[in-house]
Amino acid sequence: MTNPTLAVALILALLISPEARAQVLVDVAKITCEQFVLWKVTDPEHIAIWLSGYYSGKRGDTVIDTQKLKENTDEVTNYCRANLNLTVMQAVETVLGTGR
Repeated sequence: MTNPTLAVALILALLISPEARAQVLVDVAKITCEQFVLWKVTDPEHIAIWLSGYYSGKRGDTVIDTQKLKENTDEVTNYCRANLNLTVMQAVETVLGTGR
């Protein structure tokens, strides 16, 4: 007997057009604050999670404080709203410092 959820997932996967499954590469270093706050690339939380991992990796830190991640995301978002032409990475480094 097969799992109905798995069967539905497989059917949906087969129905998705090749264009929809195409991989899209994004250079995070080029994402502007405007793109970040206006969801022009993806959900800003996804970008914030990636950035958190990037900077944690640079520090060799494997622990994530989910509350701090939310606070940091809010701080960067507010800064970006006032500085739309900066990159998100510049905003992170200005607001949170490179050590975060």
